[in-house]
Amino acid sequence: MKIIQEFKEFAVRGNVVDMAVGIIIGAAFGKIVGSLVSDIVMPPIGMITGKLDFSNLYFNLSGGTYQSLAAAKAAGAVTVNYGLFIDTLISFLIVAVCTFMLVKQINKLKRKEDTGSIAPTQKSCPYCFSSISLQATRCPFCTSQLVEKLASH
Repeated sequence: MKIIQEFKEFAVRGNVVDMAVGIIIGAAFGKIVGSLVSDIVMPPIGMITGKLDFSNLYFNLSGGTYQSLAAAKAAGAVTVNYGLFIDTLISFLIVAVCTFMLVKQINKLKRKEDTGSIAPTQKSCPYCFSSISLQATRCPFCTSQLVEKLASH
């Protein structure tokens, strides 16, 4: 029973749930990017390169010739599928760029939160260096007059 309770506590933690949501969205995003590469990006590239279908580019290590990669796999041939690797590499680059842009925007928002747009309300006493109100004319800590000192700067 203690193991079940510990698992419940683990499973309902906010960061575990957030991670699970991220993984699910990431998997869906991966499928979208895969479709983008296979169905949108690669056909024009194939057309530019002489109607070349990258998904059928492979080296046959078993000898013999086959019409397509699917035919080679069906025959049990050993192949190096560099065309599929190119597709996967392009998919990775798209995901990496999207992730970079997302993290960049999140960091920009965090920097705005950190610096904030709120004007400072405190200043440092030039005599004792205590933090005091901007409107103070006398330091409450060392009782120094601040008007003359600030006016001379």
